[in-house]
Amino acid sequence: MKMMDPTLAEMGNHLSDAMKILESGKLESEQGKERRKLSWKDFPGPLQGDGQDVVSILQLVQNLMHGEDEKQGHRRMQYVGEQGHMALLGHSLAAYISVLERERLRKLTTRILSDTTLWLCRLFRYENGSAYYHEDDCEGLVKMCRLAINTHYEDYATEGFTVLSSKPPVIYQSAASRPGLGQHLCSQLGLPLSSLCIVPCNTMFGSLHQMDVALLDKLIRDDRESGKLPLLLIANAGTPGAGHTDKLSRLKELCVQHNMWLHVEGVNLATLVLGQVSSTVTAATKCDSMTLTPGPWLGLPAVPAVTLYRHEDPALSLAAGLTSSQPVEKLRALPLWLSLQYLGHDGILQRIKHASQLSQQLLEHLKTLASIKTSVEDELNSPVVVFRFSQDSNTPSSGGSVKGNVAEERDILDALNRWLGEQLAQQVPLSGVDVVELEDEGTCVRFSPLMTAAALGTQENDVAALVEKLGEMIPVLSCTLRFRQDFKDEVLQQASLSYIEDQSWPGLGVVRYEARSTDLDEDKRQYRVEKINSDLLKKLMELDTDLYFSDGPEFCEEKNCIFIGMATEDLDVAELVETIVSIGKDIEESGKFFENMTEVVRRGIQEAEQQLQKANEEKLMEEGVLRQIPLVGSVLNWFSPVQASVKGRTFNLAEGCLDSTEPVYSVKAQMNKEASLDSPKSVTKQFPGQKLFRRHGAGSDSVSDTSSVSHLEESFRETAHVQAIDAEEAEVPQEHHVHIETETALSDQRVPEGQETESVDALR
Repeated sequence: MKMMDPTLAEMGNHLSDAMKILESGKLESEQGKERRKLSWKDFPGPLQGDGQDVVSILQLVQNLMHGEDEKQGHRRMQYVGEQGHMALLGHSLAAYISVLERERLRKLTTRILSDTTLWLCRLFRYENGSAYYHEDDCEGLVKMCRLAINTHYEDYATEGFTVLSSKPPVIYQSAASRPGLGQHLCSQLGLPLSSLCIVPCNTMFGSLHQMDVALLDKLIRDDRESGKLPLLLIANAGTPGAGHTDKLSRLKELCVQHNMWLHVEGVNLATLVLGQVSSTVTAATKCDSMTLTPGPWLGLPAVPAVTLYRHEDPALSLAAGLTSSQPVEKLRALPLWLSLQYLGHDGILQRIKHASQLSQQLLEHLKTLASIKTSVEDELNSPVVVFRFSQDSNTPSSGGSVKGNVAEERDILDALNRWLGEQLAQQVPLSGVDVVELEDEGTCVRFSPLMTAAALGTQENDVAALVEKLGEMIPVLSCTLRFRQDFKDEVLQQASLSYIEDQSWPGLGVVRYEARSTDLDEDKRQYRVEKINSDLLKKLMELDTDLYFSDGPEFCEEKNCIFIGMATEDLDVAELVETIVSIGKDIEESGKFFENMTEVVRRGIQEAEQQLQKANEEKLMEEGVLRQIPLVGSVLNWFSPVQASVKGRTFNLAEGCLDSTEPVYSVKAQMNKEASLDSPKSVTKQFPGQKLFRRHGAGSDSVSDTSSVSHLEESFRETAHVQAIDAEEAEVPQEHHVHIETETALSDQRVPEGQETESVDALR
């Protein structure tokens, strides 16, 4: 046995060490963190003169990869197994192999290319095929279009686009194909958009995501009669949205009849490696070309996509750019060549089969859930599962079922399904579900394990967790949909609330508290509405309730609104609206009180200044001018003291007037003084015997078992108790004031020593 090349062994060790450093999540030193803050984060630094070692460079890469995630306290990366390390090693080997001598490089690249092509053709049942490896998924289709053009237009290599003007080519694609695919082809080929023909899907019979074959035949005949050349047809074996497969057998017959090129792409092509494959997908093996994406199917990072095709003329393939005399370009297949050998036939089969079983597992569970509609092509063998929450017509409502036209109802359901998909993706991230917009169904949740399971490591327990979460969310969605109209009706009955129509909000609804003042200009009124709704939102968010309150999405058009989230079965809509109105009124009245208080204080200060000025004038008249001169006044006061009385003032905020402080020095006058204080009292609504926002007598098996609304009731009672105490104290402020001032007056009186206690007791 030959010894391994030391360079290859060292390369493998370096790659292993590098992956350990990048995946370990080891924190760098505090000094390194500080240096990183000052260098790479804000501005790129200059190259160091003496260079850096490998560990330092890898540490920098790790910081760039995870620097922002450290603040959030989590990291989320694609699962990279040993087969992924082989793919990464392929890129390192490609750089090393490229420096070999030309002849040895040619032999090695030819072997790698021929082996990989042979394995893929056998795995995907594509006999006598060639392969083109490319980084961009669309690049293979562009090359197929060039090959078809060179085949149909013999003088294209010499005449160029001029030969196309006499008989313009036409490319046909399904309306369910990838968005922007046809436009990309036209821009890459230099063709006008008139060369692109979008074929509608079925509207009467068959799947709504399958191309209408009869209509396609008519379009082709019409183009031929108008002097155009039908060039190529793009079919789907698994549409990007719903994963449906076109009728490939009929499409192939149609292409043969009109001498067209048939190209197939889609995720369902991965199932060709299985022992049992549906006949609709098997028909893809007879097409002229197909594009495969083994990277996501097998969990291989940074491996190229592959386009398998059949063509007998190597010269035309070379003219289309499908083959190259440069050995380095053939090294694109090296990562895939290494990974396929590492996985083997059984490993590849196991991964595709596992993804298909996950789809079937989810589909079986979805059949048992009410209000969930699925959109699958084949219930026995569908690798893509698309489902959607839909209103159950048999579900009873409290008089508030969704009304209005069909478009409004669909918008509401789209918003709820968008929320459903986002919540499922967040709470069960290993499931790989996402939200997809379909033309006919609307917003749906998609589960496509062939594209995500290998990278995320999805297992059966993840699907079970997904179904469990879905079962918990369905009642919430049903209740929210049922209570939306009830909430709207309750809000419209309140003069101080405005109901905001927002069908895109996945929740109970949107309201705005309107200020009742009509004597303000528009700017002041808008400011008051903004202030009231802002304070109202803070108060509602402080409540211990299952409901979610927010100021809406970041880019929401409506401002100064309160967005209310999903509802539960035992929600009391009327109580919720009454609480919003009650808290809003308290905030509005308190705002008016403070505004009035500001005016009272301002007037009191002006009156105090006038009285102080008057008191100074009276003092001047009483004492004389001479006593105001510093030196003379001191001499006069020494020989003839003046018994001046101190006339203080106290400001009563409740009455808004100035009072004299003479009662402080006269206990009898103070005890005879009577005053009353009328302070505003805020009435806090209490809910004896029932929980906030919940109907009285609601069952214990409510949707949310984690709410602690009993704490809310206690907090409301504590608030009411504190406010009641404050109100009692506010009603008798003068008595407390009398007691303090009496003690002050007594302390100022001079009594003989030894009689202080007796005098105070007697006075009391």
